[in-house]
Amino acid sequence: MEDEEKQAQPIIVVKKKGGHGGHHGGAWKVAYADFVTAMMAFFLVMWLVSQSDQIKEAVAGYFNDPANYGQMKGQGVLQGSSKPKIPDIKSEKQKELNMLRAAAQNIKQIMEKNPDLVNLRNQVEMTITSRGLKIQLIDKDEEQAFFELGSAKLNPEAKKIISIIGQELAKLDNNIVIEGHTDSRQYTTRKYTNWELSTDRANAARYLLMKNGITKNQIFGIEGYGDRFPKIYEDPMDERNRRVAILVLIKSASNSTAMYEIGSPIY
Repeated sequence: MEDEEKQAQPIIVVKKKGGHGGHHGGAWKVAYADFVTAMMAFFLVMWLVSQSDQIKEAVAGYFNDPANYGQMKGQGVLQGSSKPKIPDIKSEKQKELNMLRAAAQNIKQIMEKNPDLVNLRNQVEMTITSRGLKIQLIDKDEEQAFFELGSAKLNPEAKKIISIIGQELAKLDNNIVIEGHTDSRQYTTRKYTNWELSTDRANAARYLLMKNGITKNQIFGIEGYGDRFPKIYEDPMDERNRRVAILVLIKSASNSTAMYEIGSPIY
């Protein structure tokens, strides 16, 4: 009976794994991660050693207080800003206008010091417009004129003034537009009109400006308006309507498509 009970009991077999199973565990991954981290730290240190003191200070400040450093300093870890910088268009335009005002002031001072320009220097009008610096050479009468009557030939005093303007504007890299205007006196011949005269006078001014330092790449346009835009609207025959305007464009005006529209044919 006792032998029968022993035979009825189940036989339990316990198998033990060999000692080599540890090689297939995850311990090596931890060691590898530590190695990669150490290598990254090593290369970071080597990169930092070769940087400027400004960058070293920025990196140190960032790691000491990463949450607030960028806001306090107005910059990120490296050169630049914690936020992308948006160009301040108004500030750039104002800076450029200030440069043009300074150029106008220099032109005025040079002319005032030259006794040979006493007759015409007060007829040089300089104003700042939305497009830039506008320098107008305005006739007063037949005795005080920049060009010979009905001609594109510059008077000696006018040549000196335009030369001074050219030498000063050559220090800038702004584009330039030159406009020619006349009064409403008409020619007796139809072969040569105020359109040709205004354009020829603008071109004569361009030639002299380039002779005194203005490059051909700065010349953005030559415009002849005839008598269409009188300075003295109530009297189109007034001598002061005869003038040449030198417009020094700010860069935003030079890039404006309003000056030269490119479109598609509608027919």
